[in-house]
Amino acid sequence: MSRVVLSVSVGLLLVADPARADEGGVSYWLPGLFGSFAAVPGEPGFEIPVIYYHSSASAGGSKNFIVGGNLTAGIDAKANMIFFDPVYTFKEPVLGGQAALSLAWAVGTVRATANVVVTGPLGNPISGSRTDTITGGSDLYPTGTLKWNAGNNNWLVYATGDIPTGAYQLGRLANLSINHGAIDGGGGYTYLNAKKGHEFSIVGGFTYNFENNDTHYKNGVDSHIDWALSQFLNEQVHLGAVGYFFYQLTGDSGSGATLGPFKSRVSGAGPEIGYFFPVGKSKGYANLKAYWEWNAQNRAQGWNLWLELAVPLNLGS
Repeated sequence: MSRVVLSVSVGLLLVADPARADEGGVSYWLPGLFGSFAAVPGEPGFEIPVIYYHSSASAGGSKNFIVGGNLTAGIDAKANMIFFDPVYTFKEPVLGGQAALSLAWAVGTVRATANVVVTGPLGNPISGSRTDTITGGSDLYPTGTLKWNAGNNNWLVYATGDIPTGAYQLGRLANLSINHGAIDGGGGYTYLNAKKGHEFSIVGGFTYNFENNDTHYKNGVDSHIDWALSQFLNEQVHLGAVGYFFYQLTGDSGSGATLGPFKSRVSGAGPEIGYFFPVGKSKGYANLKAYWEWNAQNRAQGWNLWLELAVPLNLGS
């Protein structure tokens, strides 16, 4: 198997699912974002990966959430998103490694259903089922990475954040923005044995969240680990498994956090298949992976699917 040189990008696809953790069950970090070859250096130049993301998750009516400033009983949510992540990989070394910058953005549809509790004209709570659907654009997600290679070993450090520019409305069940800034950073490792076709990647990080000024809700500090394990069947195709762990380290706060600390966690795992194909003198890459979740606390639980296509633009290099 020839050495993998394609940069499998990591755009921050982080608000597509309206039932994930923290305020309203929504975290900045989308578990499963990092996958195979996460720390492997790529080809210098421009690339525009496109990712289709589908998620389906629900929580029973006995579980409460604060969504858009309203108290809800349970939630059922589905999302279909397409993410665009222009990335530029530098040719000249930075601190002995390979640097890359990207800016991700998504467009799609989110549909959420829940029993919403609101205050009536006389101050009494009124409950009723409601469904919201929104189609539009997401926040912006800038990312910077540094990668180093030494034989079969590859290392990664990254920093990213959320610029809250997406569609958001107070009181709505379905939104495409978390409506607050966030900063996330971490590191990872990839073992890639080109002769035997073995690959293993693991990336971990932490998220610091700023306050949502419309709801006065401040999410706690989150931690997350993504991993992938695969085997090449030939020069082009690899099969394997992927997974993630998400754990909220500190509780939510602010006057809007009426449910208390609301610390969350979840685990997920599933299969993946990847395919490298020639594009001029470079390589393109397609990847399909899916996750089924368990061990959820203070968040909805379900499944999600990712389909990625990455084609380099420097075809003649």
